[in-house]
Amino acid sequence: MTDTAEMPAAEQEHEQVSMQLNMGPQHPSTHGVLRLILELDGEEVLSCDPVVGYLHRSKEKIAENLTWHQFIPYTDRLDYLAPLANNVSYACAVEKLCGLEIPERARVIRVMCNELARISAHLLGLGAFAMDIGAMTVFLWTFTQREVLYNVIEAVCGARFTTSYTRIGGLADDVGPEFLGRLRDFVDTFPDTIDDVDRMLTRNRIWLDRTVDVGVITREQALSAGLTGPCLRGSGVSYDVRRAFPYLDYDAYEFDVPVGTTGDCYDRYLCRIEEMRQSVTILRQALDRLPDGPVNAGAPKTVLPEKDGVMTGMEELIHMFMVATGEALDVPDGEVYFGAENPKGELGFLIKSTRGATSPDRLHIRGPSFANLAILAEISPGHMVSDMIAILGSIDFVMGECDR
Repeated sequence: MTDTAEMPAAEQEHEQVSMQLNMGPQHPSTHGVLRLILELDGEEVLSCDPVVGYLHRSKEKIAENLTWHQFIPYTDRLDYLAPLANNVSYACAVEKLCGLEIPERARVIRVMCNELARISAHLLGLGAFAMDIGAMTVFLWTFTQREVLYNVIEAVCGARFTTSYTRIGGLADDVGPEFLGRLRDFVDTFPDTIDDVDRMLTRNRIWLDRTVDVGVITREQALSAGLTGPCLRGSGVSYDVRRAFPYLDYDAYEFDVPVGTTGDCYDRYLCRIEEMRQSVTILRQALDRLPDGPVNAGAPKTVLPEKDGVMTGMEELIHMFMVATGEALDVPDGEVYFGAENPKGELGFLIKSTRGATSPDRLHIRGPSFANLAILAEISPGHMVSDMIAILGSIDFVMGECDR
């Protein structure tokens, strides 16, 4: 142990006043089992060491031991606030590997699923962010709208939280008038809630004091750390996978990509507010352009057959078992990567396969929450402990996606 008598006076003072504090893994503002090891000088943060892995569930290894279709429900549990979008991303990755094209109606419905998931995730992230800082009213508003959204999602797949709606080659089922009617009602009324939150927070003096110039991430830092989503765009980088690498015909939709200037908590908040408005715009366009037709690819031995046929026909029953065991999917030798613009950022699936395999040889998941949290150690020093609450809320992570 170092003899403090031999240390300079300034170092002796630091040695005496600094302390280590664990924020989490059981702490309400960490929104899950995230642990921050903070070194403090009074209330000033000297260093921050984020510790992850408490929710690790070996999803990538599980994927190697399940068939291609069996892994779909596991994607629900990545960003469990946006299960519909996770399902779509994984299915698109396998379809890219197999060169499988899906019908236009299925593509439009998947866009609807993506944007509903984006709004749902942003509502929870924004509501919890505001509540952590003290704006309880915003939390109640956003969660009221999430209940409305759950009713919309229930109308499409019968589930509210863990949806497992997408299938490789299409969808589990077509949408009906009930879903389309509820969705139209939602896009007509939801903008009023966005405006209410905007009026409550955007020019609120307390909100500004807690978020402006707090947790600043420069453009260079964001790019160097591999940030994506609102955390990257809040720092002034106009990168959105839907624009950069269009999928599901996103290049045919008109929408703006909101970009910040400073990269602080306030900019990240503004980006998410505007992203919800843009999602409503995309949903309106999707409703208007939804065509008639099938929702599954014309590959009866690759996609699941209709349930009525399975119950009455031997051929369909055989096909169902072939699909369920993974034998029907025409998988080549190869390796593909597919990235999608999920609410937290770019959710990517890297798949390596062997021809005819019933499961992937290797499946790696790029969780945006993991990459976004890595910046904490760099931007935290110099802030107060209370600022850490605002920084965590503005990053808007989900530990299920971070730890996988």
